Amino acid sequence: GAPTISIFLKPPGVIPPGGSSTICCICQRSYGSFVLYKGSHRLRALEQSGSRAEFSISNATYEDRGTYHCHYLEGGTVLARSDELEVFVEELRLPKPDLSVLPGHEVIVGADVMFHCTTTHPSTGCYLYLEGQIRAQLFSRERGDYNLSHVQRGDSGRYSCQCY
Repeated sequence: GAPTISIFLKPPGVIPPGGSSTICCICQRSYGSFVLYKGSHRLRALEQSGSRAEFSISNATYEDRGTYHCHYLEGGTVLARSDELEVFVEELRLPKPDLSVLPGHEVIVGADVMFHCTTTHPSTGCYLYLEGQIRAQLFSRERGDYNLSHVQRGDSGRYSCQCY
């Protein structure tokens, strides 16, 4: 039967401006050649190693955004065409998280303190820092709460929250 091609981005995900990624095309057959298209525009024949061909995007710009697909040819005849791969180039800016502390900024030794780190962005994880040292890793699906029980004087200091 006709060969099939898979196309994917490595590493996957949105590429930030100036970042890099690689478009990979894989076909079960290895003696033909691959051509990469962006929209209906033929970009280039791809360097290949065996059944795999790669196209590097380095120092990405907004011009690299778009829909890509691969053709697999043997003897100049197109035998297979991949699905389309949508490539996104955009700034990755997460909204600033909020950090609150209950019952308040001043507590007595032995009390329980709840740190609450919230971010409007779904599916982020957060770290809670004390004076720049990681104290806890928080996950927003657990509402980003960190409970510090029986606080001691050594727990005093500046806490911050960083999300990714």
